[in-house]
Amino acid sequence: MSIVEETIRRSLSRRSRHGPRGGSSSAGDWPAAASRGPAQPIPTVASGTASASARPQDIAGPTKRQSSRDTDSAGQHTPPDQADLLFKVMLLGDSGVGKTCLLTRFRDGRFLAGNYITTVGIDFRNKVVTVDETPIKLQIWDTAGQERFRSVTHAYYRDAHALLLLYDVTNKTSYDNIRAWLSEIREHANEDVVIMLLGNKSDCGTERIVKREDGERLAKEYKVPFMETSAKTGLNVELAFLAVARELKARKSDDPDGTKFNVQDYVRQQSQRSSCFNSSCLTT
Repeated sequence: MSIVEETIRRSLSRRSRHGPRGGSSSAGDWPAAASRGPAQPIPTVASGTASASARPQDIAGPTKRQSSRDTDSAGQHTPPDQADLLFKVMLLGDSGVGKTCLLTRFRDGRFLAGNYITTVGIDFRNKVVTVDETPIKLQIWDTAGQERFRSVTHAYYRDAHALLLLYDVTNKTSYDNIRAWLSEIREHANEDVVIMLLGNKSDCGTERIVKREDGERLAKEYKVPFMETSAKTGLNVELAFLAVARELKARKSDDPDGTKFNVQDYVRQQSQRSSCFNSSCLTT
């Protein structure tokens, strides 16, 4: 064998053992793309808001605001089947008037201090209250106040038994928009829906722009009960929900001889008692 042939044979032997230089890596160096398997789909996160076509029983999720647990007025957990009556209550009003804070104060007994998170779409929470020894489950819907979500909230008006319409006493625009909200209610809600007007953030004394008399005059014009509330201090928060619960229960009563309940008179009497109590506390 010549020297040239021997050199070529040795070169081919080295290539067969180590692979060609500068070529693709062998299977022992890097795993082939095919060995990784098919790409896994990226999990999606379900939205915490309800669409216009969603029903309360369709909405589920682990978030605290959509918890299906029920709590009575004393803070005790109550199974849903222990409630004799179920009523749907909607919170309406401009963005930032305190609808979510009002609901959290009533449902959890606490105030959402600091920066608030604007509600997107619509959300709901449950609470069981006791009216004259009758457990009543309130399904409370918290709605977005922005204009772009109005078409979503309109779809829920027909199913609501009561509407709590809020404005911010430190925001004149939210008060001026109450007439527009009432027009939407008349257009989309049932004729016999219970409506209550609430002037929220009554604790902001130095920042107040809308007087109490202005709220009373507007409520009298539209013939709806009115009270001022404070999600921060809890003033009249529970009273507002209990008042509509009593009114709705009275409408369901089968006793024609019973005394007719008047929610406006009830709110007026209870508000006077609360005012007297708060005045005496402030002077002691």
